[in-house]
Amino acid sequence: MTTRNQQAIAPSTAVESLRTALAAAGIVLPSLAVDTASPHLGLVELGRVRPDVAAQLAAALRDGGRA
Repeated sequence: MTTRNQQAIAPSTAVESLRTALAAAGIVLPSLAVDTASPHLGLVELGRVRPDVAAQLAAALRDGGRA
């Protein structure tokens, strides 16, 4: 299911926006990048993280981004 909103955001813009928001919460996803394997899909690669980083991310989401 593709909506107009999904197509309106460039993957590189989404990556930088997410990187900035995560940094504000003290979280770094080292593998966060534009997925170059499927450029026609415009995907963002979140990558792998250590368990403590995953727990930090979960806590930030639960708290509404307030770290």
